[in-house]
Amino acid sequence: MQKRVCGKMIKRIHDALEKKVNNSLRLHDLTMAQVGVLLELYHTPEKQMPLKKLECILHVAQSTVAGIVVRLEQKGFVESFGDAADRRIKVARITQAGEACCLQADTNMEEMEKKLLSPLTEVEQTIFLELLEKICDKESEIL
Repeated sequence: MQKRVCGKMIKRIHDALEKKVNNSLRLHDLTMAQVGVLLELYHTPEKQMPLKKLECILHVAQSTVAGIVVRLEQKGFVESFGDAADRRIKVARITQAGEACCLQADTNMEEMEKKLLSPLTEVEQTIFLELLEKICDKESEIL
């Protein structure tokens, strides 16, 4: 019997989810990373955020966020501009087209999560999510 390895199982689930999500997003010429940026902007009260803050939230390099924002801007989902107080700070703002995309993405993500958790009972789902949250809260201390 093969030993179960937690990290390996999490990666397997992540890879399967990413593949499925990217396949569905391909129809809209989007990637999971691009939708991640859109959703962060969408769920921010101001609907905008400095690129530096996006880097921190998404745990990616400055060049990665800048590239994602440029591609989203080309598609009309965001607009970027220099901060009025400090022109060196670049800010991304979601457009109406980007907001519409987020509504669809939220719906798709809810459906995907239901499918992912469907083998578990409601009690198991609650416990599973609480345990994942506990690990995520301690991520910086344990990894």
